[in-house]
Amino acid sequence: MKQNIILSKKNRSVSGTVQLTGSKSECNRALIIEALSGGKVKVANMSDAADTMTLRGILRGNKKVNEHKPNIAFGVNVGPAGTAMRFLTAYLTLQRTEIILTGSERMKQRPIGILVNALRELGAHIEYDENEGYPPLRIKGGFEQLTDTISIKGDISSQYITALLLIASQLPLGLTLQIEGELTSKPYVEMTLAMLQQAGIQHQWDGNNIHIPKQDFRETSLHVEPDWSAASYWYAIAALADEAELFLPGLTSYSLQGDSVITEIMANFGITSQFKDGGVYLKKEVKPLVRKIFDMKSCPDLAQTIIVVCAALGHDATFTGLETLKIKETDRVLALQTELAKIGVKLIEKGQLYKLDCTDKFIPKKIFISTYDDHRMAMAFAPLVLMIPEVEIEDYEVVEKSYPAFWRDLASIGFELTELNEGRIYYAVTKK
Repeated sequence: MKQNIILSKKNRSVSGTVQLTGSKSECNRALIIEALSGGKVKVANMSDAADTMTLRGILRGNKKVNEHKPNIAFGVNVGPAGTAMRFLTAYLTLQRTEIILTGSERMKQRPIGILVNALRELGAHIEYDENEGYPPLRIKGGFEQLTDTISIKGDISSQYITALLLIASQLPLGLTLQIEGELTSKPYVEMTLAMLQQAGIQHQWDGNNIHIPKQDFRETSLHVEPDWSAASYWYAIAALADEAELFLPGLTSYSLQGDSVITEIMANFGITSQFKDGGVYLKKEVKPLVRKIFDMKSCPDLAQTIIVVCAALGHDATFTGLETLKIKETDRVLALQTELAKIGVKLIEKGQLYKLDCTDKFIPKKIFISTYDDHRMAMAFAPLVLMIPEVEIEDYEVVEKSYPAFWRDLASIGFELTELNEGRIYYAVTKK
């Protein structure tokens, strides 16, 4: 049964230290690399995100099946874990088992045809178990590679490209990916290649071609850094606070994660980032907000956070690079439009431009936020409690997908959280 949570805050000042979980994006890549390496590569600082735990469990289960019961068909359910669905689709084509790979009802609505077509072109045996172009997939592992070069569109989810790059070194002929058009979410592809390189896998990136020859992994440990996507919510909280001084341990100025660009984006909102003492200090300073256009192409997971902050501040900004938001956990564009309307703000779509109209913005005494089974909707809207006295978040456990400790961390720096229906305080601390 879904439970809601009510947030409140007695003042608009925030301070404290927040220890973030390991990056889900890095960890999921590292787990596939670990599995492909046959144990040569180890993963340190594992994320506790539900998506990561799902992927880890499936990989361990598949290893046991391969060792003891090869050539036996069985089913695997990734639930709502989109990264796991895409990475496993590629990974399982190299295994000795026949698997039906499925997920939640929303997962069955998220397209995967581009990746399947690419893998089929390589020679993989994949069939659709229900609807063409969508999970569930019936994957028969093991295949004779038909080509060493395939083309794939660059303006699709970077996870399709990453899924192919992760298995490239284990293909008999290696793999050359020809990227057609502009590459969306390029930092995520760069993260993948950097992590592969740490594990001994070399590549050549020449123009729109990425080539990875057949080669073996080397023994190493991949250390997963804290999650910059999770850090973005603390930047949003700082942006909406009157006063903010926060410390996030473990984050560095050099990061493989594309979402570390949040430091540059939030500088526009008066949030300074000082890297010292093994982490980053966030501080709110008074600064006029003048930037009008935000391109989210390389960091789409930050889009909801930045859009909500701009809306709360009444800033009529324009956003680009939101195309992939419509095929995420929910249609995030529609979800944003629906929830922002509750404070009188419009998100108007005109082609590939999305413009905020805050003309009729108002601040209610309380608000109810629907989350649409989307962890980022819950966390992107939670900072509104710094402006709205009472914010009720639907299905608060949805954050388990990427940041299970989010509510606990909010409580630790002075936010009050009450679980609805049971009438009990989840955990509450009030800063003076």
